[in-house]
Amino acid sequence: MLIRTLLLLALAVALLGTAAAQGAEVTLRFAHFWPANSKQNTDIFQAWAEAVEEDSDGRIKVETYPSDTLAPADRAYQAAVNGVTDIAATAQAYTAGRFPLSQIVELPPFGETAIEGSCVAEKLYQEGALDQEYDDTHVLFLFTHGPGYLHTKERPVHEPEELKGLRIRRPTAVVAGMLEHYGASPVGMPAPEVYQSLQRGVIDGLTMPWEGMRVFRLTDLTRYHVEVPLYRLLFVMTMNKNTYRSLPQDLQQVIDDNSGLEWARKAGQVFHEIDEAERESAAASPNQEIFAGEDVVQAWQPAIDRMIENYLRRLEEDGLPARQVFDQAQSVLVSCLEQA
Repeated sequence: MLIRTLLLLALAVALLGTAAAQGAEVTLRFAHFWPANSKQNTDIFQAWAEAVEEDSDGRIKVETYPSDTLAPADRAYQAAVNGVTDIAATAQAYTAGRFPLSQIVELPPFGETAIEGSCVAEKLYQEGALDQEYDDTHVLFLFTHGPGYLHTKERPVHEPEELKGLRIRRPTAVVAGMLEHYGASPVGMPAPEVYQSLQRGVIDGLTMPWEGMRVFRLTDLTRYHVEVPLYRLLFVMTMNKNTYRSLPQDLQQVIDDNSGLEWARKAGQVFHEIDEAERESAAASPNQEIFAGEDVVQAWQPAIDRMIENYLRRLEEDGLPARQVFDQAQSVLVSCLEQA
């Protein structure tokens, strides 16, 4: 009886070892710049990793590296191209000039929320308007944050002419052009660097959605908030091509099943929820002043129209079908609104 028990125990240990060995066949390294404790990390990227691990029955393991720990934000896309990381999520604006047609989605007209913006970005990609800009990686999905507003530290900016002399963190070259036109000094820097720059007086203000203000604790250092939609930042979550191709076909299917519009919308929903929470918090604070409404937007509309026209014209001068993509994005927005 003892011998039989020992044999069964040995067999169980052997089977356990075999099961462990047959567990994760593939480990995917995933780099992004959002903080580890942010909802973006937990509710988008960790949720995606868990879905992939579950759908693959544990055969795929995803190791997430937030906060620029594996690849800095401005080099994350190239890290995915080169295989430094297997997957990267980053902002296209951090790689200047590489995604000119994609960044048409960043212009103000394309949705009032991150959900709508993400839908436009992903559908536009799926329709083939942007895919050539990503032919060096395997795109999982595109998404955006909500409208980016103007936030300042010392004084409010009610109209564009009041930008003169201010140093404003700009997210994109398009916004930078608008700031320069009105006499401001645009300062480019990744979002994680903004807090320290505000604290040290390197910049006087910034353009960012409420979500970013919350994630990077920037409402603590600013007082005046002008809700004029200047842009929305576009993001991509993408995979090294060789890594994807090396997967067995059934595991490729797992990745495919966790790509596309559903995850774009999920990402947009997370950004939208953070936008709403931070906006509500700021509105309830006696130390914060928010300027919003139709009159505010109308005061800035000529600047917005000029910004859009300048960007489209510049792309056309480079031989790109800018207005065609712009018009297509407007049509896509209509379909996104209908399906909301």
